[in-house]
Amino acid sequence: MRPMILIVTILLALGWTSANAAQVAYFDVPKGSHPHDVAAAPDGTVWYTGQHSGDLGRLDPKTGKIERVPLGKGSRPHGVIVGPDGAAWVTDSGLNANLRVDPKTKAVQVFPLPKEFPDANLNTGTFDNKGIYWFTGQNGVYGRVDPSSGKVDAWKAPRGRGPYGIATTPSGDVWYVSLAGDHLAKIDTVSGEASLVEPPKKGVGPRRVWSDSKGLLWVSFWHTGEVGRYDPMAKSWKTWTLPNAKFGCYSVYVDDKDRVWLTDFSANAIVRFDPATEKFESFASNRSGASVRQMLGRPGEAWGAESGTDRLVVVRD
Repeated sequence: MRPMILIVTILLALGWTSANAAQVAYFDVPKGSHPHDVAAAPDGTVWYTGQHSGDLGRLDPKTGKIERVPLGKGSRPHGVIVGPDGAAWVTDSGLNANLRVDPKTKAVQVFPLPKEFPDANLNTGTFDNKGIYWFTGQNGVYGRVDPSSGKVDAWKAPRGRGPYGIATTPSGDVWYVSLAGDHLAKIDTVSGEASLVEPPKKGVGPRRVWSDSKGLLWVSFWHTGEVGRYDPMAKSWKTWTLPNAKFGCYSVYVDDKDRVWLTDFSANAIVRFDPATEKFESFASNRSGASVRQMLGRPGEAWGAESGTDRLVVVRD
């Protein structure tokens, strides 16, 4: 057997596939975990939230080994990111609290929401440039945690239910999108007040948001199967429809090359969009019902969690 054929055969045996000069790999997580969000850490490991198992998992892609950190009785974790302190920060709707998990000791620090917000249905978190952690709750809540003091503040969202994805621009501005409220909003990080931006048309269902290196905001439109780009300086939108999609654009993540990663539930695929060429590339899952809900990554790697198949997935180029 020729060496190149042997290499390809080995890669396929390990679960690798290739598409458009990129390689896709899958990693099984414990059955019933229903992994929701992922966060690729600087040390090469990958955190994921076990939404149905109530734990935070940590994958070592080199060995396939998984560590699991129990988050507490009733836990139902949703989002996870790696903070500037190197810890994993988790939004936990079951505990109605944001959590900090120490990467070395695995100690879990709990930051409960104020009693006025008993069922926020916490969703996603982000850090601003001052080290303050901001979060959303689908039941009409957004707020912040000051890690140095532990103080938690929360506000009612302007249009009630819907706050979902949240992100920080390079300049430190914090924006969130509301799925049910059908809008984009900028948070004043001093006062906490939210200023609304209407979508390019009604009923798009903004689900996730991410900033590129220029501060342009990329938004996934769940109801219409589109990706939108909002320019805060020009106050203008531009949209693109995912190939053959009529609905189901869930996640959005912008990598270090300003390429936009999306997930298309209707096509059961991860999609990469190059704004420079305005071309899409699709990476369909090799199993049905993958349901990749959010993506994060690091240079050369885009990670997601297949919540429907109990696997993590990475696209490498």
